[in-house]
Amino acid sequence: MIRTVGILGAGQLARMLAQAGKPMGLKFIFLDPAKDACAAEFGEHICAGWDDEDALRDLGQRSDVVTFDFENVPESSASLIESLCPVFPSPRALFKSQDRLREKNMMQELGIPVAPFYPVSSRPDLIAAVEEIGLPCVLKTRRFGYDGKGQMVLRFQEDLERAWQELGDHELVCEGFISFDAECSIIAARGAGGQTVYWPLTRNLHRDGILAVSMAPAFDTQLQMYAETLVRRLLDHLDYTGVMALELFIKDGKLLANEFAPRVHNSGHWTIDGDCTSQFENHLLAICGLPLGNTHSESLSLMFNLLGEMPACVSQHIFDETTQSAIHWNDYHKTPRAGRKIGHVTVTDDNLAGLRARAAQLASALGVAAELNLETVMADLPESGDG
Repeated sequence: MIRTVGILGAGQLARMLAQAGKPMGLKFIFLDPAKDACAAEFGEHICAGWDDEDALRDLGQRSDVVTFDFENVPESSASLIESLCPVFPSPRALFKSQDRLREKNMMQELGIPVAPFYPVSSRPDLIAAVEEIGLPCVLKTRRFGYDGKGQMVLRFQEDLERAWQELGDHELVCEGFISFDAECSIIAARGAGGQTVYWPLTRNLHRDGILAVSMAPAFDTQLQMYAETLVRRLLDHLDYTGVMALELFIKDGKLLANEFAPRVHNSGHWTIDGDCTSQFENHLLAICGLPLGNTHSESLSLMFNLLGEMPACVSQHIFDETTQSAIHWNDYHKTPRAGRKIGHVTVTDDNLAGLRARAAQLASALGVAAELNLETVMADLPESGDG
């Protein structure tokens, strides 16, 4: 029986995993170099670097199973721990996700549609890539990019030199620019025996490369089933255990894969308050070898990311009791900093009219109503959560 879960990383994802695991009777040990790691209050915090072999061995020897809360944990660190105890998802999945070129090649081999791409290691490579793909295109670092970092859109020939000056000291990949109709993500959980469950395909909005809003359910059954087929190919190919998110573009009614995350995902935070079983609960059930929970959604959900600092309306009584019961605040207890994810808030309702009204009120209170244009985004949402 699994009693102690080790987590590489102690940020908000680890924090929410531990919060989900507490009612299951699980104990947690975190390894993270940050002294102020926000998950630390929910377990023991080993404050050490990712390359500290003694600390890694300590974590592996005292844990029944180990997972991670972000994909930039060195694959070598996860492999060292795997020699001492099970690690889920596997270091192989981590390895594939850490390099955009490896990731794109794998998806292409599995028949998962992706934008055209071209490896770039030199100025001549960049010129060849643009000739092959055309403008506009996107130049990205192969490793360590997140929240819009490590990438540049190239629209004109004169952009090439500027992009090379900024990114050219990294291994790169050039991708075709997708003028998408919408961004979405499919989140799934796969158990050790192959049992797989899916959450509703979620529509996502980004601001400055950072997720701003997620809404679910947001698409029809046909698109949902196709997204499930695509993520299932990855899960089975990697013999995966745990939660995975596949980020997708929708263009002319078709799906194109952007990237996958071998972990619980920001666009699935709405599942804490809007679904029968959250992504965090099912991730723990999967890595502990237990049957997965039901992911049927009875309501519509809309989640706002909170960046920088918790808004004043959290502590102000601006909502009536009826509305307040459908608004769920989640504070990560992180030190405020510009652009930092410090919490999220989810609005739930069993009908579209109610969700629109509550989301509009909340967006106004957060000061983001004009920027997000929620009415346009929510125009095609299903009328209930039965999808």
